[in-house]
Formats: sequence, structure tokens, C-alpha cells
Amino acid sequence: MHDVTSLPAQSSRTRGWHKIGIIISLLIVVAAGVVLFFLLRDIDLPKVFDAIRNKPPHAIAFAAAFIGCCYITLTFYDFFSLHTIGHGGVPYRIAALASFTSYSIGHNLGATVFTAGAVRWRIYSAWGLSVIDVAKMAFVTGLTFWLGNIVVLSLCFIVEPEAASAVDRLPEWINRSLGVAGLAIIAGYVLWLLPRPRTIGRNGWSVTLPNARLTAVQIAIGIVDLTVGGLAIYSLLPATPEIDFITVLVIFVTAVLLGFLSHAPGSLGVFEVAILVAMPQFAKEDLLASLLIFRCLYFVLPLCIAICTLATREFLLAMRK
Repeated sequence: MHDVTSLPAQSSRTRGWHKIGIIISLLIVVAAGVVLFFLLRDIDLPKVFDAIRNKPPHAIAFAAAFIGCCYITLTFYDFFSLHTIGHGGVPYRIAALASFTSYSIGHNLGATVFTAGAVRWRIYSAWGLSVIDVAKMAFVTGLTFWLGNIVVLSLCFIVEPEAASAVDRLPEWINRSLGVAGLAIIAGYVLWLLPRPRTIGRNGWSVTLPNARLTAVQIAIGIVDLTVGGLAIYSLLPATPEIDFITVLVIFVTAVLLGFLSHAPGSLGVFEVAILVAMPQFAKEDLLASLLIFRCLYFVLPLCIAICTLATREFLLAMRK
């Protein structure tokens, strides 16, 4: 039975946090739009198109391969979460289908919890999952995302605090301290999981968290996802001036987080602004060309494939009825 007496207060609190989230998202989008306008108002478009045409084929091939690895890694987000919520009987091929199509569409439309969740439910409902199960999956996959982000950023902040300073403009000692604090939070979370299985939730909705050993697997999935994504961007950057991979990774992860928080469709504008601002050493036309190629490979191409895949699946299902 649900504790109905607590629902009004809880609903009020939820609406309050929801409004705050919307305001933060709008502020990020507006700020990104203003910054993008000033960054690109004197851009030379013919130079951008020339930079795209002159991008070495091997650089595009490497980026495409790394992005392919990103989407393969994302399939393990779903596969892992299925086992976590007690639906380990769903085959990997189904998890791969649901993951690829849901993330490809969710990445482009924004509000991933709802857009990707709708695609997931359409596929997983045939395997006995309810809407609540899909919501639990969204929680576990989100946890994987955040654990990976915290670990990657924390390590980068400790190893290369000056790279973080290029993004957040904070002193190096503060960034290194933030990195240590991030790893301490992760260590505390893992230690909290050690004694016994932990379950969180209320009012009839609960999720049993992965144990400490499986959390290490969860963190590894998130780390691989972000690292290969960073390698994709790194492959597309202009050859000069030189920039080390750790710096690129810090900038990439920060840009991804800002795009996620903005809820803008495809992180459009927010992702680009973060990278353009953090890499002033590159000519804007060359860097923008790299970002446009990345957007086509990471967002547009998978979206087209996902739509065709879902349309084919729906057609085949209709033919069987």
C-alpha cells in the first residue's frame, strides 16, 4: 500500500525542485546562446566549410570508430541495469536494440528520461517490463553516468589541475581539492555498500543498489564511455597547436555535463560553447568544423539509423499480427 498521507507534501517538494531545475536549464541555455552569438558573430563560414572538406579521412574514421565504441558501451548501461532490477533474462541483443535507439533519440530530443524512456518501454514491454521497471532502469543508468563522470573528472582534476582551470577558471589547488573530494565521495559510497545490500526508495517504489563489486563494474562502464567519447573529439581536433588528451577529456566531460543539465535537444549550442570557450588556442573556424563533424557522427547519423531501425521493427511487428 502507498502512504497516501505523505504524497501532497512530497508532490509539493518535487514540484519545487522541478521548477528550480527548469530555471537552471533555461539559464544555461540562454547563457550559452549569448556566448555563442559573440563567439560566432565574426566567423568566416567559407573557412569552416574548407576545414570540414580538408579534415583528414583517417581522423574522421578514428572518430567514427570511437563513437561506435561509445554506443557499444551504452548497451552495457542497459544490460547492467536490467540485471540490477531483476530482469537479467532479457537477452543482450534486446538490451542493445533498446539502448542504441533510446539513446540516439534521447540525445537529440533532450529530456532523456522521458524520450529515451518511451522508446525503452516500447521495446522492453514485450519482455514483461512495466513502466516502473523502465523508470528503475533510468535511475540505474543515470547512476552509472554520474559515477563515471565523478571518477573521470576527479582523476583529471588531481592529475592535471591546470587543464580543469582552463574550463572553470579556478586556481589549481581548488581543482585538485575538488578532485580529492570527488574520489572521497565515491570511496564513501562504495564503503557504504560493503556490509549488506542497500535499497533506496519510498512509497512502494524501491531499487536495490548494486553491491560494491558490481559498483566497480558500473564505474568502469561509465569511465570507458566518457574516455572513448573524449578520444573521438581528440581525433577530430586540428593538428596544431598541440593539446594533451587529459585536457581534452576534462573539457569534453564538462561540456557533456553542461549539455545534460541544460536539457537542450542534443545539447545544441551548450556543448559547442563549452568547448569553444575552453579551447581558445585553436582557430574558431577549425574548431567549429571539428565540432560539426562530431555532431554529425555522434548525434545525426545514429538518430537516422535509430529511426530506420525502429520503423523497420514496427513494420515487422505489424506484419506478424
